[in-house]
Amino acid sequence: MPIQQLKEFLDEANVEYMCLNHPPAFTAQELAHHVKIAGDKVAKTVIIELDGKMAMLVMPATWRVRWDSLSRILDTDFVDLADEQAFQDRFPDCEVGAMPPFGSLFGMTVYCAEALTDQTELAFAAGSHTETLHMKTRDFLNLAQPMVLNRGFIKPGSQKPAWLLKSRHRPENSPERSVSGMLE
Repeated sequence: MPIQQLKEFLDEANVEYMCLNHPPAFTAQELAHHVKIAGDKVAKTVIIELDGKMAMLVMPATWRVRWDSLSRILDTDFVDLADEQAFQDRFPDCEVGAMPPFGSLFGMTVYCAEALTDQTELAFAAGSHTETLHMKTRDFLNLAQPMVLNRGFIKPGSQKPAWLLKSRHRPENSPERSVSGMLE
């Protein structure tokens, strides 16, 4: 059972948690729906490749990665979504896409969106698409010891950056559009 290693890890740390079984959820948003929790309180784990090494990003289920901003804050030239086939062997007891956010169990660094640290409790996939674990955020932070990032993520409904809005409203034949198009 995928959750067994996680339960042993949490029990050894003397951490309180609750495990819920639910219908299969293949996205963090579906998980939020099944366990009736707001998407901002469900943590999703995204595996990234960072300068050739794999790492975990942990962020609210409703948020997305801002790759350009994440690259700047991590001071790297290369950050990308990891290929599932490349990392599935690192999570032998977990279903792909249901990895719990504890990098120490899998030899990975953990980066966490600061927005999650404001929550009192978190829920996340516990190694399978039908099991969710709930625990106090402070316990998660103490155990996972993530690097907390205040940039690199975007929440839904956020206003687009001014530079993006400007480039989308330029007429097709404007000189600025032609010059920037040649430079890209």
